[in-house]
Amino acid sequence: MVLSEVLVPMLNANESTATLVAIHVAEGQWVEKESLLFTVETTKVTGDLEAPAAGYLRVLVAVGETLNVGAKIAVITQTADEHLDPAIAPAPMGGDPVDLRITDPARRLAISLGLDLERLPKDKLITAEIVRNINNPTTALTPLAPSDLPYVVIFGISGHAKTLIELLSQRKTYAIAGLVVDAPQLIGNEVMGYPILGTRASLPQLLSMGVAFAINGVGGIPTFRDRLDIFDLLEKVGFHFPTLISPHATVERSASFGEGVQVFANAYIGTDAILGSRSMINTGAIIAHDCEIGSGTHIAPGAKLAGKVRVGERTLIGMGVTTNINLQIGSNVRIGNGAIILEDVPDNSIIHAGHCWTGIA
Repeated sequence: MVLSEVLVPMLNANESTATLVAIHVAEGQWVEKESLLFTVETTKVTGDLEAPAAGYLRVLVAVGETLNVGAKIAVITQTADEHLDPAIAPAPMGGDPVDLRITDPARRLAISLGLDLERLPKDKLITAEIVRNINNPTTALTPLAPSDLPYVVIFGISGHAKTLIELLSQRKTYAIAGLVVDAPQLIGNEVMGYPILGTRASLPQLLSMGVAFAINGVGGIPTFRDRLDIFDLLEKVGFHFPTLISPHATVERSASFGEGVQVFANAYIGTDAILGSRSMINTGAIIAHDCEIGSGTHIAPGAKLAGKVRVGERTLIGMGVTTNINLQIGSNVRIGNGAIILEDVPDNSIIHAGHCWTGIA
């Protein structure tokens, strides 16, 4: 007998989905009412879910799955070996058509691009790469006008991409050829006066036309993994990544930067700080003296890293995070907004929004 259900809550009024990031109790284990079961996360908020009743926990989804608000994560049953109707399990991101076999990343990408899942092939497993190929026809590009500045193409059309356009217009060190985005229906439109030239299928043609530089305009908070994938794509095509520093940032002369670093307005980069390639220091963030930021890491707006903090690769430090001095934060770490970091953080850790980290999970 099913005693109760554990459902995805509405954590953020602007988001209809959440991702399961941690399971704190083993499948089939007896749990007491109000004991901690799961942690779920949206792009802005992290929340812990407690048991609504005492009983045996039957988990229906896996860590990493993105689910609609109201979807079942688990049920609480009267006995440990309770038979469950197969139909009880939720369908991630709204459900799939009959006979469609699709990976979770491919499903998220297809939905974000507005593709009709009913029209995807049913005779094979649909991966993200297959979705991209369906959505990325090659288009002929108009030759670029001569320019005294090297041309650059921006991948993405989000608010992050718009901020980069502003930064480039202030620096006047590159000419913007245009933008590319995985949405062929937008080709020919403009963003802040610059044309959307094509999709990722157009990138090799742009390179052959003399556009040697590319800028990753995919933001780093809701789409952190996608941002890293875009860097890999652009590198594989053959582009170089310019280092972009806002004229409104404060940067000490002894600081050093890898290829593709982005530093935004009102950020501070301290003495002897080292920013690894493809890292991003967002608006108002503070990187104090002798800090070292690993490749592909994103320091979100308003984060404050005290002196001699070393951060590994591909780590996300959320908005308003503060750290103690002389700490080591590992690679592939996710630190939620407003967390306070007092001790070292191991690789692959998840520290939830607002948490005070003292080295004990």
